[in-house]
Amino acid sequence: MALTLLTGATACTTTGGGSGSPGGSGLGDPYFPESGNGGYDVRHYALDLAYVPADRRLTGRALITARAAKRLSAFDLDLQGLAVETVEVDGKKARWQRQGQELTVSVPAPIGKGADFRVAVRYAGNPETVTDPDGSKEGWLPTADGALALGQPVGSMAWFPGNHHPSDKATYDMAVTVPEGLAAVSNGEPVAERTSGGRTTFTWRTGAPMASYLATVAIGRFEVSRTVTEDGLALHTAVDPSEAEASREVLGRIPEVLEWSGERFGPYPFSSAGAIVDKADGLGYALETQNRPVFPGAPTARLLVHEIAHQWYGNSVSPRTWRDMWLNEGFATYAEWMWEEDEGGLSAEETFDALYSGTYYDDPGENAAVWSFPPGDPPDAAHISGQPVYDRAAMVLHRLRAVLGERAFTALLRDWPATHRHGNASTEDFMTYVEALATEKTEKTGKTEKTEKTGKTGKKVREVRGVWKDWLFGKKKPPRP
Repeated sequence: MALTLLTGATACTTTGGGSGSPGGSGLGDPYFPESGNGGYDVRHYALDLAYVPADRRLTGRALITARAAKRLSAFDLDLQGLAVETVEVDGKKARWQRQGQELTVSVPAPIGKGADFRVAVRYAGNPETVTDPDGSKEGWLPTADGALALGQPVGSMAWFPGNHHPSDKATYDMAVTVPEGLAAVSNGEPVAERTSGGRTTFTWRTGAPMASYLATVAIGRFEVSRTVTEDGLALHTAVDPSEAEASREVLGRIPEVLEWSGERFGPYPFSSAGAIVDKADGLGYALETQNRPVFPGAPTARLLVHEIAHQWYGNSVSPRTWRDMWLNEGFATYAEWMWEEDEGGLSAEETFDALYSGTYYDDPGENAAVWSFPPGDPPDAAHISGQPVYDRAAMVLHRLRAVLGERAFTALLRDWPATHRHGNASTEDFMTYVEALATEKTEKTGKTEKTEKTGKTGKKVREVRGVWKDWLFGKKKPPRP
């Protein structure tokens, strides 16, 4: 496929040479095959951004530290829109080409397998708002007084170049310069705030690995709160003034929700928490951005529980591909069920029964949608956040709870995110893990040893595999348990 060269006064001045091969564009994700790039692993992003809300212009410099997975003569970065001004590799100007979301960089000299290298990209322009296959908005979303950047599943490439696939996680430094009087809030912890010449630069650092779709920047006028929980965890919240009063009570429950979540899912996986409440054009959903989820308005306690649960399931343990989304949403939805039960509402069993019988939602269409496709195999990119990925995925977990028993399921809630802390995991990884857990618990009864000698599968493992077949991958509504 031919590539169109974008010319510029400072670009394309150094030729590549020597042996090596291109890293390759796209990682072949089942729903977003062009997302991400092969041949390297990003270790760190240092982003220096400046934004002027009046003309919606973003100026950026991305310094990317990566390690080559093979000997490279070229590699790709994902970047949609925005004009590239210069590209340097290890301090030397490099040639680059653009086609669609692909920024292809030819290195001045081959990069050896296993070698660390640094890429500096200068770029500018009016960043785009991306429309997902399901019609939702992401990328760079203008607000009345600034902007909000969101990335699930592919919107991060609208505001910085990178290897934009959840399988490549990295640490971040984010410096954002905005007109004085505005604030810039991001992931991680605040490092510095400096005002000069009518502009203020806010610097944030994310020390734990983060998938790029979880990165965020919120620019505008906010009511900012910085507190510490009794356990010493830093909390940072930023709330649009118009939503401050309505948000105060629920956001005040963040320490309570964190404590509740920690008792069930294990120690909180990050060094800070909090929330962002902002109102952006076209934003109709909350998102579990790392450290502090984003809400489009005052959240309910149940929604807060959902997004905080994602800090374990989805953020610390991130999907290996977008087909694994049910692991993110199933656990977060099941957290809602458990929270409601503990709050004196429906039990998890009653929620399961209501969904199964079609009485959970007032709208019959919503009840029917639960069974529209299997959560482990959405039909296309437009459905990776469809209702089965939430509700029926939570039903998968409830069935596992019944099969494994309370003790083993409680262990699963804590041990799964601990085992894959700050990493990635697939549906296959989870299935293997649960089947091993079922075997382990059966061993305590003395039955597994006998079945291993005969080559037969234990009863609990067979039951677990039935859950996969009927509830996770079954195309039809399974028989009532």
